[in-house]
Amino acid sequence: MRYGQRGGYTPAEQERRERVRLQAAEWFEAGEPTRTVAARLRVHERSVTRWRKAWREGGRPALLSKGPVSREKLSAAQWARLDAELRRGPLAWGYAEDQCWTLGRIKTLIGRLFHIGYTIEGVGKLMHRHGWSVQVPARRAIERDQEAIALWKAEVWPAVKEPRRTWAPTSASKTKPGRG
Repeated sequence: MRYGQRGGYTPAEQERRERVRLQAAEWFEAGEPTRTVAARLRVHERSVTRWRKAWREGGRPALLSKGPVSREKLSAAQWARLDAELRRGPLAWGYAEDQCWTLGRIKTLIGRLFHIGYTIEGVGKLMHRHGWSVQVPARRAIERDQEAIALWKAEVWPAVKEPRRTWAPTSASKTKPGRG
């Protein structure tokens, strides 16, 4: 699983992964077999094999993090401001019709606030990287009348519903029917 389906590693996760690789390097120097290193670090043997090859070719510096694949365009202060604006809700930004943040709307918001361009896919990765998940709106009719539904459940449904059968043992035998 490349990025845990979250759109990339945060800097803290990158540091943690680097520490794991450097721990593996210590065990490589001690002569530990690949299978043992993989089991101790709880990673796949292929990863350990790849790390060992890099370690042989370049030593410990070859296992250091090379940084993120793509650098985030938003600074920490900008992300904090975007997060606050997202928490205010879509209505605060004029989206009254369905009250949901879409990736397109967030992309527009980033453009308005910071004059920075993102692709829709980039916005999705950015949001996942910072712990935001997909919103699934509740699909309910505007005309829904909760009081009428409660009344129907309380008065009409009990009259329509069949009464429960009383308990009686049953039989799977074709010749001997069960009681009840």
